[in-house]
Amino acid sequence: MPPNDPQWGKKDNEGPPDLDEILRKLQQKITGLLGFRPRGPSGPGAPNHYGAAMGGGLALVVLLVIAVWLASGFYIVDEGKRGVVLRFGKYVETTMPGARWHMPYPVESVQVVDIASVRPVEVGYRGNTKNKQPQEAQMLTDDENIVDVQFAVQYNIKSPEDYLFNNKDPDENVRQAAESSIREVVGKSKMDFVLSAGRTEVGADVKRLMQQILDRYKTGIQILSVNMQNTQAPDPVLPAFEDVQRAKQDRERFKNEGQAYANDVVPKARGVAARLLEEANGYRQSVIANAQGDTARFSQILAQYQRAPGVTRERMYLDAMQQILSSTSKVIVDTKGTNGQSLLYLPIDKLMQLSATQSPTATVSIPDTTVRPGAQQDTSGMSAPPSTDVTSSRADSLRSRDRETR
Repeated sequence: MPPNDPQWGKKDNEGPPDLDEILRKLQQKITGLLGFRPRGPSGPGAPNHYGAAMGGGLALVVLLVIAVWLASGFYIVDEGKRGVVLRFGKYVETTMPGARWHMPYPVESVQVVDIASVRPVEVGYRGNTKNKQPQEAQMLTDDENIVDVQFAVQYNIKSPEDYLFNNKDPDENVRQAAESSIREVVGKSKMDFVLSAGRTEVGADVKRLMQQILDRYKTGIQILSVNMQNTQAPDPVLPAFEDVQRAKQDRERFKNEGQAYANDVVPKARGVAARLLEEANGYRQSVIANAQGDTARFSQILAQYQRAPGVTRERMYLDAMQQILSSTSKVIVDTKGTNGQSLLYLPIDKLMQLSATQSPTATVSIPDTTVRPGAQQDTSGMSAPPSTDVTSSRADSLRSRDRETR
């Protein structure tokens, strides 16, 4: 009779079967399958208490093992990580952060991948720049020079599935891609460009080429940055290279100093030249203007001379004398009328002091200092008679002479 036969509803047994009898039969079958044989009195009516106890314990153990096995399928995915579920080694799904469950081993398994952490890879050195790796660092430039390049690469994971199934050694894959990219970039660049101004550009080009290589192989790796640590010439030629670099720096410094001196001198020279040019132009304009003025004045004088030659000559003579005598310290005395009988005393020192305090066009008053025989000269209370203008007296004499001529 099968164990799942309900055994009721038949003619000989109208009621439900005994539940204890069903469990006992089930335990006997499990015990028989496990290889246990009950001992003791046997027979149709003999009880089998030991077999019943053993059967119940084994069933409980089996149920407990099944429960533990099912419970082993629970797992937790932390933030920043992803769970990759495999069923008999084949990819099934990728689970997000949180509490998850999968079919227990050996049906399914899960691998948790950290996609948020940053992972470094060093190329050309290990630990610090002094611990060089020449087979990685040394490479040839476009101008056939050898340089040592050391840099660090930082990456994370963008595809957990590709990272697990397409990479045997992710760090080594990144290092090889970095070496290939840096050699391609440096091989197309000049030595001076790699060692000085082009470090940033070289790092950007290496990052771009590395990402293209890793994406082509579907590694699931994302390159975050390429940091150039040290770029220099190889150690055997480093002193000579440093001398060359210092010479280039000195050349640039001298050029800058010369340019600065030129920027200081050239504007000053241009300013002086412009000033001299303006002064020359001003002098030319002044000479031209003076010449034109003299010409105009001479033309006016000529017209007046043609009308009255004598008067014009007299006026010209007086103007010339006034211009000459106004800048001299000479004293001219007209002795006309003395007839040579009186001795004229002139206090030259007082006249000079007086002329110095007056304007150049001021007249000089000459006191009457005629000395007569038998008389003593008194100069203490010298009083000045009406002043005689030297220029005016000369003009009067000329006018009288002109009247006589007429």
